Amino acid sequence: MKIDSDITIEAIQSGVNNVFQYSADKIKSIEKSWDPNKGTPVFTVNGQYTSRGWTEWTRGFQYGSALLQFDATGERYFLDLGKKATIEQMAMHISHTGVHDHGFNNMSTYGNLLRMMNEGKLKENEWERNFYQLALKLSGAVQASRWTELPEGLGYIYSFNGPHSLFSDTIRTLRVLAIAYQLGHSLMGENDEKINLLKRVLMHAETTAKYNVYFGEGRDGYDIPGRVVHESIFNLNNCGYRCPSTQQGYSPFTTWTRGLAWILSGYAEQLEFLSGINDSEFKEISVPNMEDKKNALKRFENIALTTADFYIREMPADGVPYWDTGAPNLYKINDYRNKPADPFNEYEPVDSSAAAIAAQGFLRLGKYLQKHKKKDGDRYFKAGLTIADNLFREPYLSSDPLHQGLLLHSVYHQPNRWDHVPEEKLVACNEATMWGDYHARELALYINRLLTNEPYLKFYLD
Repeated sequence: MKIDSDITIEAIQSGVNNVFQYSADKIKSIEKSWDPNKGTPVFTVNGQYTSRGWTEWTRGFQYGSALLQFDATGERYFLDLGKKATIEQMAMHISHTGVHDHGFNNMSTYGNLLRMMNEGKLKENEWERNFYQLALKLSGAVQASRWTELPEGLGYIYSFNGPHSLFSDTIRTLRVLAIAYQLGHSLMGENDEKINLLKRVLMHAETTAKYNVYFGEGRDGYDIPGRVVHESIFNLNNCGYRCPSTQQGYSPFTTWTRGLAWILSGYAEQLEFLSGINDSEFKEISVPNMEDKKNALKRFENIALTTADFYIREMPADGVPYWDTGAPNLYKINDYRNKPADPFNEYEPVDSSAAAIAAQGFLRLGKYLQKHKKKDGDRYFKAGLTIADNLFREPYLSSDPLHQGLLLHSVYHQPNRWDHVPEEKLVACNEATMWGDYHARELALYINRLLTNEPYLKFYLD
């Protein structure tokens, strides 16, 4: 990746403006055409959103997008749409015991609504506030109850595959446990055991770092610093680690780039959250490598830096990745790291959604580091701006009013070939995903807040 060392946040303001200009009609189009009884919109086929059953993890992005649109523009239509849909459609996602995606669905809806009320963007209403808070408390507890305990003080929120499975994606859904903790909630277990949600945040994060992130320490023959595996598998008979795995990547020994983006963004955001927690709160819940606040921040910073550096080393010049660093035909794209990604190539699809997720991670990591290490902070912050600048223009940002997608060239599941391949093309391209569109909007809103000196965009409480 080639970081634009001269880029400024002001230079991409027009791109940010375009995101929300094009976004409005797309949200309205989906709302007009989509029947909620059909399930959740997942990705586009020929420019129209369709469903794809696997797990219900994208509905929050659909309605959360309307809330982000209101946040950026102040247009009341989008607030009314987001609030109404949250009330009518999201209750089942609070109590959904079968997924690890609570931080996606419920932070995008109830979380955004509570955040905007805290910021004064929504009129204060005690019962409405209580409603949002209760939803987040329960969602955090339900997610935390999907728990596999491991030896040596570790454990993890298991994926929809079952108690043996630890996904990298889940690191960014930890925000729902974090906000539930800040709201004073606990998970109540057997014999009225009161389970600390911050401890589960830290235990899951440390377990993910130990097994899903590589640091060049010789764990296996493919232990490259910053490499990320999508899934780790455990033997529940003895709670022992067995092997790396993947659901959406090419292999357990390559890096699925959206998984890498989830790790980078998730740890960078949690680093910001943890910096505001009192040191005494860490001492009460001792977790390996995180016995106190200083060690916890050091650990999270190291994980974010290691994965950020891997991203910079491995991605194409514009910072927009192909779907997997080991995609089998990637070698046919000559010198792909030293030129912008080509979403119309004949060999492997690009995943712009990974870029949108990673860009926010770079920006948050850069902002955090700027408080301590100015030079390093600027580098990572400009990496995030470079990616955003490339995403907020053609061929990625869609201005076509007939296309319901906002961020083009995003893919869901390349190994299963779920993504639409247009006629006369050999790989999936020119389509959008609900999470890609949401994270493009969230990225644009984050940058817009910095441009306008509005409150810093964060999920957690001050």
